[in-house]
Amino acid sequence: MSEWIAVEQISEHTLVFKLNRPEAANALSLELLHQLNGCLDRIQADDLLNCLIITGSGSKAFCAGADLKERREMNGEQVKSTVKLIGDTFRKIESLPMPTIAAINGAAFGGGLELALACDLRVISKNAKVGLTETSLAIIPGGGGTQRLPRLIGKGMAKKMIFEAKPVTAEKAFSLGIAEELVEAEELMPAALSIADNISGNGPIALRLAKKAIEAGLETSLESGLQLEHELYLQTLHTEDRIEGLQAFKEKRKPCYKGK
Repeated sequence: MSEWIAVEQISEHTLVFKLNRPEAANALSLELLHQLNGCLDRIQADDLLNCLIITGSGSKAFCAGADLKERREMNGEQVKSTVKLIGDTFRKIESLPMPTIAAINGAAFGGGLELALACDLRVISKNAKVGLTETSLAIIPGGGGTQRLPRLIGKGMAKKMIFEAKPVTAEKAFSLGIAEELVEAEELMPAALSIADNISGNGPIALRLAKKAIEAGLETSLESGLQLEHELYLQTLHTEDRIEGLQAFKEKRKPCYKGK
């Protein structure tokens, strides 16, 4: 069986998942989705992992979305179950406790952009294009695009992108706020790894709680969000990492956090 998810351990705290079907523009076949889910399941409980980077093989495509050649051979029920699997997979990525980065190395269309939107941060190569192109195929985004894109860039621009179904350049994606960093192609992974390194030097418990506070807080009122933030802050007070952070600050050295 081909390994369609290449896993690279960069450090104790940083991992890279690379979609590894460059001959098919890293499209989301059933087998790739099953392999990706297996990889995600294995890292769920990894308390030492502070950052996951997801990228694509090759220089042309991050992910072209659903595997349309495979899709054409499916009956109605198979299509429904596959679309649900894609949505569930992206939700699993979004729900990971540690921060995630999409390193968009090339075209990210349809489900490919939806995959990137499920990550916490996005770094995009200048040679990339992104778009939710589903309405041009007489369907709608089915992997969370109609919900995550408006939350990220606003309702009007999200509607424009989805209704027109036209890809936008990396520069436009950056200006819209789809990506947090725009870099030359050769700088993509160094930039993503630099962000991951900055993240990974911080307290693992604090990173997870901060992500939870942001994600859950945005779905509620400001008052409820502030209460949630306070409750999560209190969870950091009795950790060994908090004491280590204070001691390292006093001693003017880099802290050594253990996720405890």
